[in-house]
Amino acid sequence: MDHFIVGIIGMGLMGKMYARRLSAAGWRIVVYEDGYGVSRSSDYIIYSVEAENIDKIVAEYGRATKKNAIVGGQTSCKAPEVAAFERHLPSDIEIVSCHSLHGPYVDPNGQPLVLIKHRASQKSFDLVSNVLSCLGSKHVHLTAEAHDRITADTQAVTHAAFLSMGTAWRSNNQFPWEMTRYVGGIENVKCNITLRIYSNKWHVYAGLAILNPSAKEQIRQYAESVTDLFKLMLGGQKAELEARIKTAGEAVFTAAGRRGEPLLLSDEVLDRFSLGNAPKERTPNNHLSLLAMVDCWWKLGIIPYDHMICSTPLFRLWLGVTEYLFRKPALLDEVIRTAIEDSTFRSDDLEFTFAARGWSDCVSFGDFSSYRDRFEQTQSYFAPRFPEATRVGNEMIKVILDKT
Repeated sequence: MDHFIVGIIGMGLMGKMYARRLSAAGWRIVVYEDGYGVSRSSDYIIYSVEAENIDKIVAEYGRATKKNAIVGGQTSCKAPEVAAFERHLPSDIEIVSCHSLHGPYVDPNGQPLVLIKHRASQKSFDLVSNVLSCLGSKHVHLTAEAHDRITADTQAVTHAAFLSMGTAWRSNNQFPWEMTRYVGGIENVKCNITLRIYSNKWHVYAGLAILNPSAKEQIRQYAESVTDLFKLMLGGQKAELEARIKTAGEAVFTAAGRRGEPLLLSDEVLDRFSLGNAPKERTPNNHLSLLAMVDCWWKLGIIPYDHMICSTPLFRLWLGVTEYLFRKPALLDEVIRTAIEDSTFRSDDLEFTFAARGWSDCVSFGDFSSYRDRFEQTQSYFAPRFPEATRVGNEMIKVILDKT
């Protein structure tokens, strides 16, 4: 394979990570300022561009693709990617796509790497698998359709929850780590992962949410779950709230066979990673964001453990804290009681409900510009704390990866 050339179109953070790792493994990598040189000279071409722009970029450079080359993409939503390849690539070109289910700053070793044999011989598929084996990732073979459904199940609603938290805190002019009620335990995960998401590029999340039909449905359901539960809290309807929450928990956790299984996250792990000084006494929280997540999974018939092989580090953390809450009966009872009797978080929950519905509307309308504006407003607000949040978040993710 001395003369085999891998070309990458798109030098964002993931494109650079791929280029560095493949080059270090001895593969010949070509990168040019425009994609024509890459397309003409490469035997395997990876489009590492935003899902929103994949059709336009493939239309521009696809016609220059080297005869009998293999082409793939690294977008988070495969429906528009595959459609672009089918529409613009010559018929002799083989299509093998991929998707690393982690961010550019996470070590790919042991992480899921989806490989999609869309239009290719087994020989070409094996060749791509060999090229990408240097990442050290776990290869998961899926169709494009299955990929989009699973990424919607594991990523879209997870991102929506954290995006809504950040928007709500900004709307309330809060830096949560400076408030004792948002420090310690579950709160540490909320703060760290929210800041981690907002420290990335907006398009990483926009493409998956807006272009994936399954994601739209799930984000809409999450907003509905948030709204329904918040109304029950406001109305003081404890019996109805408790019945709904525990029915959802039974469906997601007990029916999934998790009774007796060790928790993904422990008290020690949850308390270790804080951006603020932990108070002597924890402030009870109704954890609307977590209750709504499990309610959403229940309403959609999603068992989150079914997709662990394709889960991102953020999803595993989010699943870990929801599981921690729902599989501790005394804590869950405290949360339900707090939701009805304690108004400490009421204004926060109101803004969170507005935020969840706002993000859902933005995704439903397919409005990339509004998505970017909403994202970058909150991103600017929290920007000064990104370096510390990234450091703490990396340590937290390392722990959860070691356990799962």
